[in-house]
Amino acid sequence: MSFTGYLKLKIPPAAVLFFLSPAIAELLSGSAPPVEFFNPFSFVIIVSLYGSGVIVIREMKIRWKKGIGSVLLLGAAYGILEEGLMVASFFNPNWPDVGILGVFGRWLDVNWVWALGLTIYHAIVSITIPIMLVEIMYPERKNEPWVSSRGLKIFLALLIGDVVLGFFLISTFLDYWPPFTQYILTVFSMIGFIYWAYKLPADWIRNGTKTPSRPLFFGVVSMLATVAAALIFGVLPYLVEFSLFPAMVMILGVLLVFNIIHFLRQYDWRRANDLHKFCLAVGTLIPFVIIAPLQELDQTRTDNPTGMGLVGLAFLIGFIWLGWKIRQRTRITEEHVNLRG
Repeated sequence: MSFTGYLKLKIPPAAVLFFLSPAIAELLSGSAPPVEFFNPFSFVIIVSLYGSGVIVIREMKIRWKKGIGSVLLLGAAYGILEEGLMVASFFNPNWPDVGILGVFGRWLDVNWVWALGLTIYHAIVSITIPIMLVEIMYPERKNEPWVSSRGLKIFLALLIGDVVLGFFLISTFLDYWPPFTQYILTVFSMIGFIYWAYKLPADWIRNGTKTPSRPLFFGVVSMLATVAAALIFGVLPYLVEFSLFPAMVMILGVLLVFNIIHFLRQYDWRRANDLHKFCLAVGTLIPFVIIAPLQELDQTRTDNPTGMGLVGLAFLIGFIWLGWKIRQRTRITEEHVNLRG
């Protein structure tokens, strides 16, 4: 039995996606280290939030007959839903993770630099990459729904319920309620991203003419993009202080995203194989794998990062194993095509 056949028989793709998204976004990133992530209460909240969100987005992509561009936009809408509407970190200057970005770039009760950075993060890391990876794992099912219409409604209800419950629990615990006007405008911005995703052509990113380079090349590019984003949003705010610098940081962040998109749109992705897509996705996550064990040495953290080294190692082994399996599958496909030619 083939690798993908084994997965298809044993584990439904929706189940893999449901757990992979929170594992990447919260566990691998260190935002919720093992002690926090595997706490029964937080595990249910985190997994229900990310898992239901990513499944709803993936099913919207399939039912709307859209492509990766719409997934990115829906991922941005998800980031706004989680960070803006549920935990209100877009507004709260004392949110536990916001750090200097609760002051740097804060204007009209909004943490603008933080909001932009987190929206980009969730669009790419929390949503798009897990969907890419699981569709690569299940190539025979990448163009079909993974849950029924009834199941989609259940996941949507779970997502809404998690957001509403989380909003009231977090706001009460932190004694912070977001400003009404900014909150309503955030709702409209999320709706705007959803509408944009619905209108975006499915082949928006596949109209390039260049033949894709070697898969490893795209892995290196995406890895460097992650490092650049970390420098822009995580380092620059600590280096320079003057009134317009937060706006410059945001412009740099937006330019980075648009330049990467422009770069990728030059290629004809219809001529790419799963190994190209795998390297593009995993390259983005390699810096997280490298940093994971170093988090245990960080004496400034207020949470407990114990076990992050094992998390990084587990993901590294998983990526190597999956890449090897995909390479085997790609090679067999290429040999089959050559024989037929």
